[in-house]
Amino acid sequence: MQGIAVTLLTEDKERLSILQNRLDGTHLGRNVFSHIGFPSGPTDAILRQIQDVRTEVVLVDIDPQNAQRAIQAIELIHANTSEIAIFAVGGMHDPASIVSAMRAGAREYLERTTTADSLIEALNRFSALRGRARSSAAGRARVFAVTAAKGGAGATTVAVNTSVALQEMHGGVLLVDFAPLGHASLHLNVRPSFGITDALQNLHRLDTSLLQGLMTTCKGGLQLLAGPQQPSPLAPTAAELAGLFDLLVGHFRYVVVDCSGRMDQTARMLCDLANAVLLVAQADVVSLWSASRIRTFLEEGGGRDRVRLIVNRYKKIPGFSDEDIEKATNCKLLWKLPNNYQAVSPAIDKGVPVTLQHNEDISRSYRSLAELLAEASATTEGSLDLSYAAGKGDSKKRAVGRLLISPIRAGQ
Repeated sequence: MQGIAVTLLTEDKERLSILQNRLDGTHLGRNVFSHIGFPSGPTDAILRQIQDVRTEVVLVDIDPQNAQRAIQAIELIHANTSEIAIFAVGGMHDPASIVSAMRAGAREYLERTTTADSLIEALNRFSALRGRARSSAAGRARVFAVTAAKGGAGATTVAVNTSVALQEMHGGVLLVDFAPLGHASLHLNVRPSFGITDALQNLHRLDTSLLQGLMTTCKGGLQLLAGPQQPSPLAPTAAELAGLFDLLVGHFRYVVVDCSGRMDQTARMLCDLANAVLLVAQADVVSLWSASRIRTFLEEGGGRDRVRLIVNRYKKIPGFSDEDIEKATNCKLLWKLPNNYQAVSPAIDKGVPVTLQHNEDISRSYRSLAELLAEASATTEGSLDLSYAAGKGDSKKRAVGRLLISPIRAGQ
């Protein structure tokens, strides 16, 4: 029989029937075990039965009047089984119960009264994550940090659209918004419930299940670890960042980090963890002057040639060549994004990345940039061999590099 093997656990007989009907309506999962009541300890027969039937997902129904028993059951299942995803099913009116369930080990938290649609989406996310785990032999993620030469240069726009292009062409992309005030969610028209702040606050217990629950799925399958919804300094230590990225790079093909709006030690550490740093500037005096100094700041003590210049809203200036840009910034030019305000501005306002508008020159430019980033060969220092190409570049596939993150490399 095909489908994801699902176990249903609840303390209410009527709820068991509701959960069964919702599962049947997905046409994705199949019920392999149902039980009224929760396991009470590590040796409970319920836990053994869950494993004997080769359960892949456990749905735990949370009674709003007594959520603690269900949360304890989630923690027990999570601690005593391996490779089993736990979906909590409960009310959305109690944020404390939602957070407790996710911290206990639930990968998803689903509304108790909704239709099968939310369960379909959750099972699809589980299936995609399982597929990525099974293909882990393909290597660990490449990390691209995106930062700006000055405010308004368009770093978030570049980070979002590059992520969308990579997802569209290759899949397995995570966008991490490390800005002091997260804007990526607005560009993608999503409303995240959790994000990077929650991940940093729960590093001591952060695992694959909790991480998946903190992410927001966007159109096309792009995953977003959203930035703060209120201004926040976000100043983790080097060891904390190393621990976070060790987990991230093991579950994705590409991780794009939006560092816009900050130029501090955290930004420097994030860029040090990256295979390539995309420094977004415009072809004006202030922007190019700033790019030169920021490049020096990011490279200081790193010993790696990883910063590349992205000229956004590019318009050719008579008598000012690409060589002049590189000389002014002391930074190698990687890409020039055309100036298409009429397409980009409405795309941001509507939350529909311009990369999805395939008939626009700016969309084609982002996809070509993404292809260049994906195909670049790795250097011995962990950077990427990136050079500017006016055309589409060499279509021959190059060897994909491997990124190994360690607390030592992060500066612990």
